[in-house]
Amino acid sequence: MLHEYRDVIATLKAQDAHFAKMFEKHNELDNQLENKGEHLNDLEMEKLKKEKLVLKDTIYAQIMKFKADNNF
Repeated sequence: MLHEYRDVIATLKAQDAHFAKMFEKHNELDNQLENKGEHLNDLEMEKLKKEKLVLKDTIYAQIMKFKADNNF
């Protein structure tokens, strides 16, 4: 996810425990959808996808803020 910001993500994960947890949770949801997607009903699948999207949007916003604040 957001591979073009790999260096910023690594820095943020090292400096911000909350960011690291959000990033980890996003990856967990991604794995859940890949591995158990066929066993989930439509409502469960939609819920996981929405949760993953909210996390991605939040992570992206934090990346952009970090870049702006640090001239990264």
